[in-house]
Amino acid sequence: MITGDLKSKIDNIWNAFWSGGIANPLEVIEQITYLLFIRRLDDLQILAEKKANRTGRPIENPLFQPGQADLRWSKFKDLEPGVMHQVVGEGVFPFLRKLGGDGSTYSAHMKDARYTIPTPALLSKVVDLLDEIPMNDRDTSGDLYEYMLSKIASAGQNGQFRTPRHIIDLMVAMTAPQPSDEICDPAAGTSGFLVSAARHVREHYPSVMTDAAQRQHFHQSMFHGYDFDSTMLRIGSMNMLLHGVEQPDIRYRDSLSEGASGEEGTYSLILANPPFAGSLDYESTSKDLQRVVKTKKTELLFLALFLRLLSAGGRAAVIVPDGVLFGSSTAHKALRKTLVEDQKLGAVVKLPSGVFRPYAGVSTAILFFTKTNSGGTDHVWFYDVRADGFSLDDRRNPIDSSDLPDVLARWQHLVAEKDRARTEQSFLVPKADIVAQGYDLSLNRYKEIVHDELEHRAPLEIIGDIELLEDEIAKGLAELKAMLS
Repeated sequence: MITGDLKSKIDNIWNAFWSGGIANPLEVIEQITYLLFIRRLDDLQILAEKKANRTGRPIENPLFQPGQADLRWSKFKDLEPGVMHQVVGEGVFPFLRKLGGDGSTYSAHMKDARYTIPTPALLSKVVDLLDEIPMNDRDTSGDLYEYMLSKIASAGQNGQFRTPRHIIDLMVAMTAPQPSDEICDPAAGTSGFLVSAARHVREHYPSVMTDAAQRQHFHQSMFHGYDFDSTMLRIGSMNMLLHGVEQPDIRYRDSLSEGASGEEGTYSLILANPPFAGSLDYESTSKDLQRVVKTKKTELLFLALFLRLLSAGGRAAVIVPDGVLFGSSTAHKALRKTLVEDQKLGAVVKLPSGVFRPYAGVSTAILFFTKTNSGGTDHVWFYDVRADGFSLDDRRNPIDSSDLPDVLARWQHLVAEKDRARTEQSFLVPKADIVAQGYDLSLNRYKEIVHDELEHRAPLEIIGDIELLEDEIAKGLAELKAMLS
């Protein structure tokens, strides 16, 4: 976690961008991302030079050619601010756009890099800060980038904001990614789900860093993210890089479009918070998805997409708006029936409606399901999350109460849930009950509310008391009247 002096410096840089005329937080993070990338290129070149010196051989695949030394981070960082500003604007950024790639997914997203830092003083300040950060320390660099990404959430502009990290971490922990998984987020944004999954795998399976085959899979073929926002692709790629994943598959793709068809049955784990609403060009929407569910609702089309992308036995954790759970359209009912009858629906975790504040107050839930194509739903586990560790107003201040640890603990011991009554915060519902309710998945449909029994006094007894009070008042008035007459 970023704290103390470093956090204060980043806040100062952020404020400097704002006072310098760059008010869009995405633009700020984008400019910082470019600088982090050019620094990484220089670090790679330095490593290659050291190797060449040791072996006495020429530098393999040099990123900087002779005559481009002034474009290297280690060179321009010490220049006078005015000169540095000119070199970065007229030399470094054109170099980035023409780079053609260092072989990584990151460089592929740099082709339209645009330099917008307005003043030499601001550039000098940003470069000094970034130069102090130990980039070879994965935890520090990753946390730093995460902290900067949280600024996007604070600003909430352009309708782009992150899924709260503690909700992502819960979904990842409940799906428990394995070293052999192929993990995909078809609406990746800043790659928050993929970063959390990578952290989980690294923490629970240290062999991914020591076993050659697992290590190669981890770095080159385990993580896949799609988005159709080039800014998000750059940010998501850098987020993965700074969290220690060298070659994630972060690609431009409109996941619902006709052109994105293919890759059926490719992924063993899907983690996502797809867009709930938004403009949809029905004509260009994938015909395969329309055959599964005929609708313009993006949340339903994404669910159909997830089922198509998952391999047999693949599992998913997906945030959906409440309407998916009880919507009465033909498409809503058909998808819920598919999840219950054709696949294995494991759980519906209802989230409090303030989770996405201050941007949206929409009620949401997390669906956990496994693709079987042969059914398998026996019981569905419901959990009513009432507190997530933060206030549910627009401020979202930290609070002591959180149900999330209890959600994970109970999910990991579902056998013990069999005896829980439906009056409790979590309980299991047999498939037959869900079928009887027309595949309605809203928690309130199955939750039982117990009303406390109150015993009231007999009406005549209450009337008797009122008559006594009236007699006392009448007597008191009579005495008062006598005193005054």
